[in-house]
Amino acid sequence: MPLAILQVVASGALTAAVATPVFAQETASAEPQRVIVTGSLISRADRETASPVQVLTSDDIIKTGKTSVAEILTDLAANGQGTLGSGFAGAFANGASGVSLRGLTVGLTLVLIDGHRMASYPLSDDSQRSFVDVSSIPFDAVDRIEVLKDGASALYGSDAVAGVVNIILKKQYKGTRVHAEAGDSQHGGGKMYKAGISTGFGDLNTDGYNAFVTAEYRENEAIYLYQRDSKSWANGDWRSRGGNDLRFGAPTALNSFLTAASTPFLYRPVASDPNSVNNPANYQFLDPKCNFELYRAAGCLVRNTYSVLQPKSDNINVMAGFTKKLNEDWDLTLKASMFQRHSASNRGMPGAFSPTTFAGYTSLVNGVPTPLVGRVASTLIPSSVSWNKFGAPARLYGFIPDAPADRSSDNTSKATRFSADLNGSAFGWDIRSALGLTKVVTDITYTGYVNRKLLSDSLNNGSFNPLGGNSPALQEAVIPHFDNTLESKLNYFDIAASRELMPKLGAGPLNLAVGAHWHKREQNSPPPALTSSATVATTFAYTIGEETNTAVFAELQATPVDKLELSASARYDHYDTYGNSFTPQAKFKWAPSKQVAVRGSFARGFRAPNPAEVGNAGSFFSFHAINDPILCANGNRNTAGNVPSACGFSPVYVQTTNAPLDPEKSKSYGLGVILEPVKNLSASFDYYSIELTGQVTSASALPNFVPTYVRSPAVPTDIATGNGTTTVGTPSVGPILYALSPYVNAGSVKTNGVEMDLRYRIAMPEVGNVNLGLNMNHMISYELTDTSGTTVQLAGTHGPSAVSGNTGNPKNRAVFTLGYDRGPLNVTTTVNWTGSFSALDPSVGGNDCKTVAIDVGGRTYFNNFAAPLSYCKIPSFVATNLNVSYKVSKNWQLKASILNLFDREPPADIATYGNSGAGASYNASLHQAGAIGRFFSLGASYTF
Repeated sequence: MPLAILQVVASGALTAAVATPVFAQETASAEPQRVIVTGSLISRADRETASPVQVLTSDDIIKTGKTSVAEILTDLAANGQGTLGSGFAGAFANGASGVSLRGLTVGLTLVLIDGHRMASYPLSDDSQRSFVDVSSIPFDAVDRIEVLKDGASALYGSDAVAGVVNIILKKQYKGTRVHAEAGDSQHGGGKMYKAGISTGFGDLNTDGYNAFVTAEYRENEAIYLYQRDSKSWANGDWRSRGGNDLRFGAPTALNSFLTAASTPFLYRPVASDPNSVNNPANYQFLDPKCNFELYRAAGCLVRNTYSVLQPKSDNINVMAGFTKKLNEDWDLTLKASMFQRHSASNRGMPGAFSPTTFAGYTSLVNGVPTPLVGRVASTLIPSSVSWNKFGAPARLYGFIPDAPADRSSDNTSKATRFSADLNGSAFGWDIRSALGLTKVVTDITYTGYVNRKLLSDSLNNGSFNPLGGNSPALQEAVIPHFDNTLESKLNYFDIAASRELMPKLGAGPLNLAVGAHWHKREQNSPPPALTSSATVATTFAYTIGEETNTAVFAELQATPVDKLELSASARYDHYDTYGNSFTPQAKFKWAPSKQVAVRGSFARGFRAPNPAEVGNAGSFFSFHAINDPILCANGNRNTAGNVPSACGFSPVYVQTTNAPLDPEKSKSYGLGVILEPVKNLSASFDYYSIELTGQVTSASALPNFVPTYVRSPAVPTDIATGNGTTTVGTPSVGPILYALSPYVNAGSVKTNGVEMDLRYRIAMPEVGNVNLGLNMNHMISYELTDTSGTTVQLAGTHGPSAVSGNTGNPKNRAVFTLGYDRGPLNVTTTVNWTGSFSALDPSVGGNDCKTVAIDVGGRTYFNNFAAPLSYCKIPSFVATNLNVSYKVSKNWQLKASILNLFDREPPADIATYGNSGAGASYNASLHQAGAIGRFFSLGASYTF
C-alpha cells in the first residue's frame, strides 16, 4: 500500500529496554505529530491503535546482539508453527527464512517493504506456500520493523490473514558511518564477519533533498553436525537411550546388518541359507582397512562430515535512496536496492551404491508423472568384473567415492527492488502514491545427485572403481553438477488519498481514506533439465504461473462520543486466478481515562491460491513413515514374509495442482486492554481468535486419504524369515514408488490465544536508567477439523506437521528484556523462552508416545523398540543474550555481545524432521540457538 509509514510506540516490542525511543523523522513540538501506523490509512496523533502493533527500532535490533533480520523475526513471541529458518538444510526453500505469525504458516503472514509488496522467494515453502525471504535484508538498511498482529486483508489484501510484518527501510541519511563486527562460536564453526558503510548528504528541510547509499557485507562460516558430536542431540548412537545405532556404517537389525561402511564391500547372498548374512565367507572387503569382524563390531563407521546445522553464507547488500521536496506539499522518494544472499547446504552423506535393484526415476511434466526412466532390474556386480572374487553375482555396499554430499545445493539469491513514492496534498486530500518493480532471481548449483543407470553400467563394465581414483570426466558423468535459475517478479502500483470529511461528528472529526491497488506477479521456477528428463533423482519442486490482482479499498474513522474511536474498512479484490473477494473490517478503541483503554476488532480475510497451487507446478515430497499395506501389513519387520525395507519407511508423494481452488477464508476477532497505571509503566493484554476455512493442503495430509500407490515390478529382495534373519526372495508385488496427492480445500483451523506486553522504565538520574520489558504469547487452542468433521486439538503439540512443516506448536513463547543505560554505557539482556510441548501430532495419527518418532517425524531412532516416554515431551528452552555498547567519543562506539550466554543445549525432539541429518534430534526452527551454542562477537563503529 502507498503508506508513508512513520514510527510508532505500540504495545509490544521485542526489545522494550528503551521505553522512550527516538523517532528518526520526528522533532520535539508541543503538538504531537500525526503519523500513519501499519494497519491504517489515516494519520493519527495517538500511537496506540485499535490493533496491536509491535515496533522494533533499528536501535532495538542492534541491542539484541543478533546479526541478521531473520534472527530477530525468528524470536518474535508471535512467530509460531510453520516458521522457516535457515537451519533446516532439507527444506524445499533451504537458505531462506520466513515468518509465521500465530502459527498459521508463512503463506498467511504478509511481509511488506516500506508498506508495499515484494516479490516472493522463487522456491515456495514445502513447494506450496509463497513467502518473502527475510534472510537477505540487511541491518543497516532498516529504519524499523512494525509487526501488525491482526487480520488486515481489508487494507492489504491476500496473505494478511495472520498479520503483517512491515520492514521499513531508511528514508534519509546524513553524514558517514562505517562499522565492522566479528564473532565466533565457542564449540567450533560459525565464524561471522560483518562490515558496512552508510553515507548521505543533503537536508530535506534546508536543502530540499537528501541522497544516501548504504552497503553491507556479511559472512558466516558453516557449522557442521560433527562439530557437535559430543552432544547427545547430535549423536546418532541411540542404544544407551533404548534405541538404534544410526551411525553411518553401523550394521544393525534395522538395516538387516547390511549397510554402507567406511570401505566398500561385496556381499554374496545365499538363498538357501537364511543365516548367510552372519557368515564371513559371504563378504569381500575391497580395502584391508575393514574386515568382517571390524564391520560387525561397528568398527568401520563413517564420520558424517557433511551435514550442516548452519549453512555457510554470505550477503552483499546495497541500497540507494533519493528524496526531493518538489514544493511545500509534495515530495518524491526514489529507492533502489540489491540484496544478495549466497548459501551452501548439505543434507548428508554422499550417495550409496544400489545393492540389489534400482527402480528408476520418474519426473513431472505439467504436473503429470512420466513413466520410469533408467530402471535397473539387477545391480548385482557380475562375476566378470575383475574385483569380484566370488565367481558369482554379488551386492555392492558402500558410499560412492569422491562424491559430494547427498543432495547439496549452492544457492545464490538476488533480490532487486526499484520504487518511487510520490506524496503530497491537493484539493484538500493527502495523497500517497507508489510504483514498484521487484524481482528475486535464485541461481542454484546442485551436486550429489546420481545417474544410477550410468553408474550401474560403469560398474558392470569395470570402468568405475568403487575405491575411487576415477577420471574427472567419468565422475562428473556419474554424479553431475547441474544448474537451475528460478525467478519471481512482482510489480505494483498503489494510490491512496485521505481527508477530513467533517470537522465534527459527535466528539471528533470524520475521516475518510480511499485507494486502489494493482500488482502482477510472475513465477518462473522450472525444474532442472536433468530432473525433467529423469536422469537424476526428482526431489525438486517447480512452479510456472502468474496472477494479476486489482483492488479498491476504503477506510472510515470517527469519534461519535468522547473517548470512543471507531473505524471501518473494506476491500474488493479481483484475481484472474479465481475471481473476486470482498473483505470488511471494523475496529474500536475506548479510552475512558489516560490510564485505561479498551480495544477490539473484527476482520475477514482471504488468501488467493498461488501459482504453485493452481499453475503449472508439481513436486515430490515425503513427510512421515508408513508400513507398506501389502509388504508390511502388520508393521513388524521380523514377521515371516514381510519385507523389512517396507516397514516404517517414508513413501514419496507426487504433489499435483488442482485448478480451480477456492481461496482460503478467515474470520478474526481481537479484544484487548491497555493500562498505564503509573508513570513509566505500560501494559497491554490482547485476546485473538482466528478461524480459517477452506484450507488448501495436500490430500496426503488428510487422515481419511487412501492413496493409490504406484509400484515398480517385483524383484528379488530381502524377506524376513521370522527368526530375526532374512532370506532372498521375490515378493508378491514390487516396492512403492510414489502416490499422487492433489491440492484440495480441506477442513478448517481455529486458533485463539492471549498476548501480553509489559514495559517499565525506572529513571534514576544519579545511578542510571533501568528498562524492563516482557512480551509473551499464550496459545489457548489450535483446532484442526478435517473434511469428515473430526476435530483434533493441536495447541502444545507437534501438529499440524503435514500442513505447515514439522516445526512444533508450543503454547507459550516469551521475550524478556532488561536494560541499563548511563551516559555512554548501555547494557541489554534479552531472554528468549520457548515453552515445552508434546511430540505427538494427532493430525497425522501420531497419538502413541512409544512410536511418536516414526508416526510424526518418520525417524527411526526407536524403530523396533518402544520410545521412552520421556521423549514424548520436548522440554522448554531458554536462550539468554547479552549486549554491551559504549560510546567512547562523539565518533567512536564499541559493542560486545554474547548470544546464548549460559550455553544452553537444545532439548531432544525426536518428532521433527527439521534438522541437520540422520541422528540429529533437535528442532532447528525453535532451538537453533542451542545447537549453535555460546557465541561471542565484537564490533566497532565510527561516525563522521
